[in-house]
Amino acid sequence: MIGSGHNRLLKILHIDPEKHWGGGEAQVFGLLTYLIGKGHDNTLLSHPHGQLFERCRNLNVRKLPLRVRNDLDLSPLASLRRLIREEKYDIVHLHTKRAHALSLWLPRGSHGPKYVVTRRMDYPEAKSWYTRHLYNRRVDGVVAISRPIANLLVSAGVGPERIRLIHSGIDPGPFEAIASKTASSEDIPVVGTVAVLEERKGHRFLLEAAARLKGQGYQIKYFLAGDGSLRGQLEGMAARLMLQDQVKFFGFVSDTPAFLSNVDIFVLPSLDEGLGVAALEAMAAGKAVVATRVGGLAEAMVDSVTGVLVAPRDAEALAQAIAKLVSEKSLAREMGKRGAARVREQFTLEQMAMKNEAYYYELLKD
Repeated sequence: MIGSGHNRLLKILHIDPEKHWGGGEAQVFGLLTYLIGKGHDNTLLSHPHGQLFERCRNLNVRKLPLRVRNDLDLSPLASLRRLIREEKYDIVHLHTKRAHALSLWLPRGSHGPKYVVTRRMDYPEAKSWYTRHLYNRRVDGVVAISRPIANLLVSAGVGPERIRLIHSGIDPGPFEAIASKTASSEDIPVVGTVAVLEERKGHRFLLEAAARLKGQGYQIKYFLAGDGSLRGQLEGMAARLMLQDQVKFFGFVSDTPAFLSNVDIFVLPSLDEGLGVAALEAMAAGKAVVATRVGGLAEAMVDSVTGVLVAPRDAEALAQAIAKLVSEKSLAREMGKRGAARVREQFTLEQMAMKNEAYYYELLKD
């Protein structure tokens, strides 16, 4: 272990075995960038063909391959246990559910590292011996990215004293750069969303809302960024609702700020959501947001201030909220400005990373 004293530099092992890039991986990348800048010694264990591994190539971080097929895959344990014993890490940060499952078999002891797990999803955990053991015995601290997630963990039997609320964050800079841009000079407003095309993101309710608005005479374009298993199904639904001239599927978009520069109103109709980083990005870009009142979205947004919150699975409420913001452009602009200010004040990557770093030091004092 490195140095001595409260502000000594730390040796940290980060474990994220996911192959695909998601909101969690963006947070890990931002955290690593900050910790490297502070001089800490970081090692990343990640999928060798994953996007996180690839994007970290230019960072000053030791990268080691890790393949974990599922929660029951024990094949990497021998080498992982050896690595932790030999390297004498101060902190082992488990960034995903699969990484957390590995903690059942990792070395513990008074002279070993402190284990931290970040919980990003807002689905309930079973109130079982396994859950209590995984969170209360196998790790030293739990980072919840929203208050609803923290509450779910407490309901499952996790000790509240073990949970630290640290919101996810974004780098607002690239989004603020396009905040003054609107979709186009045309009179037809553009409603956009950025989310994987999976059931939990609620796209079908957005399409139902679009059909209702078309029936009411509204002329609106809908831009959907993201890919996933439901793409064909959703494209078919758009065609059945006679929306093919209004709805455009963009697939995966690597440049989110550029996409948002072509959007007037942002919609996130999720059925569940950890915090809603996509909503934070849209807010930073100065867009009014319509979102569902699920998970951490009610923390990220302020209803009627930075946007409009509606009940999940309610196409009519979604349609009404979109109609309101499309019709009242000055209100939408004002909400967008307030949203950008809220992100700068409470939801930046730097704030997220600083709070994680402070939590590491706090755990090491115990």
